[in-house]
Amino acid sequence: MASEITYAEVKFKNGSPAPVVKGPPETKKPEQRPQKYPLWLPWLISVLLLLVCIALVVALLDRGWTCCPKGWRRFQGSCYFLSPDTMSWDESAQNCTGMGSQLVVITSKAEQEFLSKQIRQSNESKAYNFYIGLFAEKGGQWHWVDKTPYNVTAAFWRKGEPNYLTGENCTVIHVPTKTLNNWNDISSSLDNHRICEAAAVIV
Repeated sequence: MASEITYAEVKFKNGSPAPVVKGPPETKKPEQRPQKYPLWLPWLISVLLLLVCIALVVALLDRGWTCCPKGWRRFQGSCYFLSPDTMSWDESAQNCTGMGSQLVVITSKAEQEFLSKQIRQSNESKAYNFYIGLFAEKGGQWHWVDKTPYNVTAAFWRKGEPNYLTGENCTVIHVPTKTLNNWNDISSSLDNHRICEAAAVIV
């Protein structure tokens, strides 16, 4: 059997209702998720990236960009022009000078490899020989046009060359040779292609 509930009305003398006592309002606390990283970390990363960018810009401005005239090929700090036409060695030297350059002076294996590759890649006309800036005085002493000392260990002569035949006092890169040793001494009066070299422009 269900129990009965009895209600009673309580009245005070002054007739005012009993004061209602209210507690503080309930506030919902926001859920706190654990932080995966400190708040200052994104700022630190941003500052570091900014510093890296500034360092790169300063390095590039200090070093500069190098460029070559149209039709010239760039390698390291130099520009190279492979002529489509032919001239004697003296005319070739003058032509290079007129373009603000000189017949090429080859001083390293890397430079020799670059030039040999460029000649083979662009040799559509099957050009045979290209003059370079190495010549011999009477007695067979070899010199570069810019007075760079001739170093026999950095020379790339074909087998049996130089053979110092009569009048062969200038040097060409002999294109048909498939190895890096493709220099040949030749008469300066013969018309051949040429390779001019100039310093790359820093901008």
